[in-house]
Amino acid sequence: MKTSAATVHAALFATAIVWGLNVSAVKALTEQVDVLLVASLRTVLAAVALTLLLLMQRRDGMRWSLRFVGWALVGAALMVYANQTLFAHAMHRTSATNAALIMALAPLISALLEAALFRRPLGARQLGGMLLALVGVATVIVLGRDTAWTSAAAGDLLMLASIVAFAAGGATVQRLSRCASPLEITWLVHVAGASMLAVHTIAAVPDPWHAIASLSRWHWSLMLYSGVLATAAGAVAWSRGIATIGVGRTATYLSWVPLFGVGFGALLLGEQLNGWHAVGLAAVLIGTVLATRTTPAAAADLRPA
Repeated sequence: MKTSAATVHAALFATAIVWGLNVSAVKALTEQVDVLLVASLRTVLAAVALTLLLLMQRRDGMRWSLRFVGWALVGAALMVYANQTLFAHAMHRTSATNAALIMALAPLISALLEAALFRRPLGARQLGGMLLALVGVATVIVLGRDTAWTSAAAGDLLMLASIVAFAAGGATVQRLSRCASPLEITWLVHVAGASMLAVHTIAAVPDPWHAIASLSRWHWSLMLYSGVLATAAGAVAWSRGIATIGVGRTATYLSWVPLFGVGFGALLLGEQLNGWHAVGLAAVLIGTVLATRTTPAAAADLRPA
């Protein structure tokens, strides 16, 4: 059954809210739990949730070619394993301000990759909208809170690499969307990516089984929220968005994530907001609308063949 573009946009906006709250959840986890272990457990929980969802919805057998599985493994290596691993190491080396600003580059990187790989030129309105959204995010991060800048470091490059890996994986998923449903693709990519992360974690984290057994109920509650709702449900919405409106326009919703992250930080952590947050919010809202609106001809071109 086809999903309307309006429904996809609403789901992507809700996903941005969930991911914004997930920033606070992951921050709370990584203060007490190894970052790589957090990334691995979140992904494994997401894979389990996606497996249950797939079993409930599937009525016939899945027919995949060897070529399809190969591309899915590439997507898993990029979008799940590489992205999560690079992100985990980057957060040890860079400031939160630099990381959030670099994350806001994701829409531009995704759109550029889509244009290069699928030969879809960027219109002036789409490019301008993404740049305006980026300015809005930068306004909130730089002027909306009292943060200090650090000099360029290896962590900044690792964070940028994680965004490139995520965007490249998204482009791979868009290619796969012609051969299977978004849920099937999301399940396969996350199961494969979770397996890669699990092997890495077992090899890199000292006594990982003891660390898992030591987790409290509060830790597991955050893990379940982050893994099931943010990662699994968010991945389904994201893959459906890629299949329906393309990776470039889907990625514009990433501009909202740092903004909601700041908002939930104020709500949950008592951080103060000011007029710059209103300016940034307006810029992101206008930029997202400009970037996601297309002419009928352009919209037809973005549908999977």
